[in-house]
Amino acid sequence: MTEIAGISIRDVHDGTVIPVKVVPGASRDRIVGVLGDCLKIATSQPAEKGKANKAVAAILANALGVSKKDVTLVSGPTNPRKEFLIIGMTCRQVHKRMSDW
Repeated sequence: MTEIAGISIRDVHDGTVIPVKVVPGASRDRIVGVLGDCLKIATSQPAEKGKANKAVAAILANALGVSKKDVTLVSGPTNPRKEFLIIGMTCRQVHKRMSDW
């Protein structure tokens, strides 16, 4: 994924925030790529009762090699554009792991 430098990842006090564009109801769960300044993630879960948000958190956790409990939705619970906090990782660490995808 060569466009990762364009994602607006930022360090915060307890980790790193990643902006994500979520596509619910897709045929499968996957990281699609980069869309503007966001990471685009598709999930087969519907956008109802937080199902898609939980699925995206799990996809991110798996892709970054962290526990599901270390990925938290911090903004946009009902919006397709969301921000997820990755607890205990720096921007540099996130970029490094993303460059391995």
